[in-house]
Amino acid sequence: MKSAVLTDWNPEDSQSWDSKIAWRTLAITTYSMIMAFCVWFLVSAIAPKLNDIGFHLSKGQLYWLTSMPGLSCGLIRLAYMFLPPLVGTRKLVGYSSLLYAIPMLGWFMAVQNPNTSYGVLLALAFACGIGGGSFSGYMPSTGYFFPKRLQGTALGIQAGIGNLGMSVIQLVGPLLMGFSLFGMTWVAPQSGSSGSIYVHNAAIFFVPWTIVAAILAFTLLKDVPVKANIRQQLDIFSNSNTWVMTAMYVMTFGIFSGFAAQFALIINQHYGKDSAFACMEGLPAGASYAFLGPLIGSLVRFAWGPLCDKFGGAIWTFVSAVGMAVTLGWAALFLEPKDLGQFPIFLTAMLLMFFFSGIGNAGTFKQMPMIMPKRQAGGAIGFTAAVASLGPFIVGVALSSMSASLWFWLCAAYCVACAALCWIRYARPGAPFPG
Repeated sequence: MKSAVLTDWNPEDSQSWDSKIAWRTLAITTYSMIMAFCVWFLVSAIAPKLNDIGFHLSKGQLYWLTSMPGLSCGLIRLAYMFLPPLVGTRKLVGYSSLLYAIPMLGWFMAVQNPNTSYGVLLALAFACGIGGGSFSGYMPSTGYFFPKRLQGTALGIQAGIGNLGMSVIQLVGPLLMGFSLFGMTWVAPQSGSSGSIYVHNAAIFFVPWTIVAAILAFTLLKDVPVKANIRQQLDIFSNSNTWVMTAMYVMTFGIFSGFAAQFALIINQHYGKDSAFACMEGLPAGASYAFLGPLIGSLVRFAWGPLCDKFGGAIWTFVSAVGMAVTLGWAALFLEPKDLGQFPIFLTAMLLMFFFSGIGNAGTFKQMPMIMPKRQAGGAIGFTAAVASLGPFIVGVALSSMSASLWFWLCAAYCVACAALCWIRYARPGAPFPG
C-alpha cells in the first residue's frame, strides 16, 4: 500500500520530518504497548489467586508459572528485534495487537476449571511472552520517527507509559475479579476464601482493547523507508557498546521486571499468607502491593526522559546502579523478618529500588541512540531488551532454588559492578563514549 509508506523521511532534517506523524505514531504504539504489557504480566496477577479457586500449586510451581512469560519474552524479542526494517511499523503493531488476544482467551478458559493441568498453565504462561516480546520491535521502530535530540523523551514516554501495563493489570486485575463482568452471568464464579471470585475477568477484560489497538495501527500508522536484511543487522554484535549496554539494561530493566513479576509472591512468602506469620491477622496481601513497583518504575522512566535529553543518559544510569545496589542490600536485611513491623521497612526499600530502576531504564535508552549509528542503535535496543526481558524468568528460577536474601545480595553485587563499568566507560569526565 503506497500511501502507507513515507518517502524522503529524515527526522534530522526539519524539511523532511513531520512532527504530527511522529507523535501520532508514538501515541498509537504506546497504547498498543500498554496492552502488550498487560498480557505479559497477566500471570503475575492471576497466579496468587489460583490456589484460592481450587488449584493445588506449590511455592515452586507458582514461581515457575510467573517465570515463563519472561523466558518466552526473551526468545520472542530476539525475533522481534529484526522485524522493524523488514515489515514496517504499521504491520508490526497491527498484527502484534491481534496476537495479544490469544493468551488472554486461553487463560479465560483455563481458570474456569481447577482441573486444568499444570502443563497447560505453563504453556499459557509461555504464550503471554508475546506481550513483552513485541517491545524489541516497537522501540526501534518508534526511534525511526524522531530526531536524536528528542529520542530520550520519545522513547522514555513510550517505554514508561507502555510499562504501566504491568501495573495496570496488577491493580485492575484483583478489582475485576470481584464482580461479574460484561453481563457474563453464564460464566460461574469460583469460590474463594472470601466468597465468589471471578478470576477469568482479568483475562478477558482487555481483549476488546487489543482489537482497538490493531484497528488504529492498520488505519493510522505509516512506515518509513528504513530497510535492512537480517545479515546486515547482525553488525550490531561487532560493536562493543552493544554488549556493555546489554549488561546495563539487564541491571535496570531485567531486575525491575523480574522483581515486579514476583513482588506479590515475595510478599506472601515472607510476610503474608504463606509466611511464618500465616496464623496471625492483618497480614499484607501481595496482590494489594504488586502494582506499586511497576507503577513507580514506569512513571519515573517516563519523567526522566527529558532530564536524560538535557544531561545525558550515562550519569543517570550510574545514579541508578548505585541506588539499586543500596536498596537491594537494604531489602535483603528484612527477608527473614522477626515480626510484621518490619514489613514497611522492606516495602520502602523495594519501592525505592523500583524508583532507581526507572531512572536507569530512561538513561540506558538515551545512551544507545547517542553512542551508536542510527540503525545499529535500533538493533541494539532490540537485543538489549531481549536479554533483559529474561528478568522475570531468571528471578523466578533463582527464588525457587535459593534463599531470597542470597539472591538479593547477588543482585546488589551485580549493580555495583555495573556502576563501576558505567562510570569508567560512559559517565566520568573524559569517558570514551559519553552518552
